[in-house]
Amino acid sequence: MTQRSKTESLTPRLSEYARTFTYPDGIVRTVWPRVEAKGRELGLGFDWWQQQAGTVILGYGADGRYVATVGGVGMSIPRQVGKTYFVLAMIVILCILFPGLQVVWTAHHLRTSTKTFTTLRGICRRKKVAPLVRSIRSANGEQQVEFSNGSTIMFGARAQGFGRGFDEIDIEVFDEAQILDTKALEDMVAATNQARHIHGALLLFMGTPPRKSDPSSEFRLRRSEAQAGEAHDAIWIEIGADPESDPNDQSQFPLMNPSFPLRTPLESLQRLRKNLKDPDSWNREGRGIWDPEVTGGALSHARWLTLADPHAERGSDVVFGVDLTGDRDVWIAVAWTRDDGATQVMLANEGRPVAAYSAVSECKRLTGEWGGTVASSAFGDDFEREGVPFEPVNGTEFAAACGLVEDAIKDSSVRHGNQSALNDGVKAAKWRPQTTSGERAFVLRDAPEVGPVAAVARALWALNNGKGGGFNVW
Repeated sequence: MTQRSKTESLTPRLSEYARTFTYPDGIVRTVWPRVEAKGRELGLGFDWWQQQAGTVILGYGADGRYVATVGGVGMSIPRQVGKTYFVLAMIVILCILFPGLQVVWTAHHLRTSTKTFTTLRGICRRKKVAPLVRSIRSANGEQQVEFSNGSTIMFGARAQGFGRGFDEIDIEVFDEAQILDTKALEDMVAATNQARHIHGALLLFMGTPPRKSDPSSEFRLRRSEAQAGEAHDAIWIEIGADPESDPNDQSQFPLMNPSFPLRTPLESLQRLRKNLKDPDSWNREGRGIWDPEVTGGALSHARWLTLADPHAERGSDVVFGVDLTGDRDVWIAVAWTRDDGATQVMLANEGRPVAAYSAVSECKRLTGEWGGTVASSAFGDDFEREGVPFEPVNGTEFAAACGLVEDAIKDSSVRHGNQSALNDGVKAAKWRPQTTSGERAFVLRDAPEVGPVAAVARALWALNNGKGGGFNVW
């Protein structure tokens, strides 16, 4: 990962200018010179940052495949920089260079998709491009451009279900990628499995920093992996102002907008600032600044969010985990093995804690209906007295249980119910210092928000140790 240089030059290096610019090793050649040459011929030019980004995005290895054909390309770039034109013009030229290229472009909102299609239509009606276009279909829901050589660009809104059911797609563009949930992505990525393009398929994710309420797990995960140096098969480009700078500091304009002032004049950014009156909106959309990650660091919250599946079929090998948070609240988690081999975890009681005085009776009710065992570090005598199947979890076993949670998230072998208390617990989880024997567990003292994760950890430990069993009842 490279950070912005404080020096200026007539032609900066994108690796020094961008806040983050990461890409895989192994580029031996790139399609970009052909794209740029054809662009000059058609009257479609590119700025310096677009040239450098395109060189990497279309770079391929010794095997002839794009280096980002697996992980895709992520771009977090503010408004009015020119990212939409860049990607549109690049794709139009690729469609002309490679007969039969199939492209799907989706945005979350219909109005965004329609606006971008209007820009594409303008490009395709240019004097030197128009003779290469066979047809332009503009009806809402069926917007597409078909080229004379059989290449096609199809447009639609994800919110209306567009993008599902396609196959043999070579390029997919996810506009407004900050509003892209895992389900929508799963529905669409399969379309590229049989891509016919000589250099492989490309997935492009472009957007601005998300709001806290946006379903942005996929976009956040790509950023997190790039910043952690784990994006070995993907590209991430992030442009933005200094997060510590004053929102009204106009000296940041050249740093957050590489098209300023040549393509984007001062009054354009002043107008954007005037219309984005909310400072948070201006920071995200105008200045490209992400909200600081509030995380305890023990677990990958971004990856966890991508593993949500609240509608999973109920399994039969059920186990429960219990955590007593403080002196009052008790969290009860349930875990089972799914038909696909992954582990499903959820919080009982609709994702809410139960009072400590009712925990044993609630566990008795659950095991009576479901079968299974309760794994807990508390209530042992009470469970035995009430006849509740019980597995005590000591300190060493709890440390192992915490490791199971970490591993399950890392290798994506767990799914969860997308419950807010559990999601918040994953974000807040911290490691306590290792013991002399190397044990490492979550901090629980004075950390009540981690209780749901501790309950899940004990349930995973019980399931991993063969304590499951039940009646497939919910």
